[in-house]
Amino acid sequence: MPTVLWFRRDLRLSDHPALVAAVDEARAHGTEVVPLYVLDDHLWDVAGAPRLAYLAAALAALDASLDGRLVVRRGRPEQVVPAVAQEAGAGSVHVTAATEPYGRRRDERVERALASTGVALVRTGSPYAVAPGRLSTGGGEEFKVFTPFRRAWLAHGWHSPAPRPRSVPWAVLPSDGVPAAVPTDVELPTAGEAAARRRWHHFLEHDLPGYAERRNRPDEDVTSVMSIPLKWGELHPRTLLADLAAVRPGPGGPGQADVDSYRSELAWREFHADVMWHRPAAREESLREVLPADAWADGPEADRLFEAWTAGRTGYPVVDAGMRQLLALGWMHNRVRMITASFLVKDLHIRWQRGAAHFMARLVDGDVPQNQLNWQWVAGTGRDAAPYFRVFNPVLQGEKFDPDGDYVRRWVPELRDVPGAAVHKPWELGLTAPPDYPERIVDHARERERALADLQRARDWGGAPPPRRVRGSAHVVGRAVGRAVGRAVGHGDEVDRRPAGEERLELAPDERGRAGQGGVDVAAEVRGDEHAGRGPQRVVGG
Repeated sequence: MPTVLWFRRDLRLSDHPALVAAVDEARAHGTEVVPLYVLDDHLWDVAGAPRLAYLAAALAALDASLDGRLVVRRGRPEQVVPAVAQEAGAGSVHVTAATEPYGRRRDERVERALASTGVALVRTGSPYAVAPGRLSTGGGEEFKVFTPFRRAWLAHGWHSPAPRPRSVPWAVLPSDGVPAAVPTDVELPTAGEAAARRRWHHFLEHDLPGYAERRNRPDEDVTSVMSIPLKWGELHPRTLLADLAAVRPGPGGPGQADVDSYRSELAWREFHADVMWHRPAAREESLREVLPADAWADGPEADRLFEAWTAGRTGYPVVDAGMRQLLALGWMHNRVRMITASFLVKDLHIRWQRGAAHFMARLVDGDVPQNQLNWQWVAGTGRDAAPYFRVFNPVLQGEKFDPDGDYVRRWVPELRDVPGAAVHKPWELGLTAPPDYPERIVDHARERERALADLQRARDWGGAPPPRRVRGSAHVVGRAVGRAVGRAVGHGDEVDRRPAGEERLELAPDERGRAGQGGVDVAAEVRGDEHAGRGPQRVVGG
C-alpha cells in the first residue's frame, strides 16, 4: 500500500525523519509515496500577506525539488487528508509531529478521521532538536527558568541529521497546483531549502566569527536570519547544531563564544516551544499578571498611539527604524524587536497581546511560541521574563547599538542628513531639525515613572484590586519602588539589576519573533537583553 507524506512546517527533503519513515514503509511494500500539502483554510485565512507570500514561494521551491509532483489540495485537513489517502489507497499518513496548540488539535481531528477508514497517522520527529515536553526537572515538572532548561537540553542531546533518501518513489496524483504568488509590499528573501542552506553556510563562514559581540548591532549585517527557514522547516535546527559542532574555533575564525552564543539562541527557541507545549493558553494569556487592569491604555488615544507605533512615527528614531524595517522586509533585527516591544508596553502602556498580533500579521518568520513568549518576556509576564521594571530607554539603546546612526538613517529617510549619533535625538537639533520627522508622541522619562508606579501599586495591593490611578496625575517613584527593583533605578535607562537570587543570563528567532512574532538570533525569534536574555520573537538570526 502507498504511503502519504503530509508536509507542514517541514518544507525540505534533507534531515526529514518523517520522510525517511514514509519512504522506508513504501519500499517495504514496493509502493510509492504521495507528497501532500494541504492549504488549511483556517491558517490561510488568518495569516498575514507577508507569510502567505513566502509560503507560496517556499511551496514552489519544494514542488520544483519534487519534479513538479507536490500534491496541493485546499480545505479542512480532517476532510482533505483522509480523502487523499483513500484516493491513493494508502495505509498510512506520515507527518512531523505538531507541537503548537492549533496543530495538536488539528492532528487529533485528522487522526480520528483517518482511523475511521483504517488508516494510521504516523508521527516521526518534531520541528525541534528536542521535542517539546520531553525534558523535565529533577522533580518531574516543566522547566520555568531558561538556564536549567538549557543545561538539561545540552545534556539530553539530539540525533544526527537524518540522511536524505535517494531515488524516492514519488506518486503522481491530481493537484490543485501551488498557489500563485501572493501580492505583498514586502521584500522577501529567496525561499526554499537550497537558498536557506546557502545563507546558512555564508553565515558560518563570514558572520559567525565575532557573532557573540556583534549580534546586537542592527547597523551591521551579521545575523543569520535563520528564523525564516526554521519557521517553515526549510532547515531543521538539528542541521544547524551539527554544523556548529563541526566548527573548530581558532585564529581568524569563530571563537568558542560565538558558537556557544548561537547555540544558546537555538536553546531559547526550544525553551519557548517547551513552555507553549505545557501552557498553550500562553498564546493569548499572560502567564502571570504584573500590573493592575487599569494600568493599560485603551480607547481612541491608545488607538492613535498604536497607529503611530505601527507606522514608525513615534518620534523615537530607533523605534521608528525598526517598525519601518518590519513593514519593508517582514523581518526586524532582534535587538530592535525588544526595543520596539518595550516601547509599546512600557511607554505607551498598551497590552503585549496587541503588539504580538501586529507582529504576527507582518512577520515572515511569525511563529506562535517564539512571538508570543518573546513578547511576554519583554512585558514581564512570561517564563524567566525580564522584570517589568526593566524599561528600555530608546535613546540610549540607539546610541549603544547603532552608535553612528547608520541603521536609523537607512530606515528613516527624513533623518538621512543628520550626522552620527545626533540622529538619535533629533529634537535637540533646533532649527536644523528635519521638518518632516514627527515630534515624540510621549515623554519616555515620564512614561517610565508611570510604568514603575503602576508596578508598585500592584505590589502594594497584592491580589486585591488596587485603587484606580487618576489619569494624567504625576507619579513619583519612591523608596518602595527602589527596593522592589533592587535599588537599581537610574537615569531613565533600563534597570541594570535582577532581583536577588535570579541568575544573570548571557545575551542570546526570530527566531522571536519574536512577536509577530518576531523575530533565535537564531531567532529574530532572539533575546537581546543584556541581563536576562531575550526579546520579542527570539529570532534565529535576528
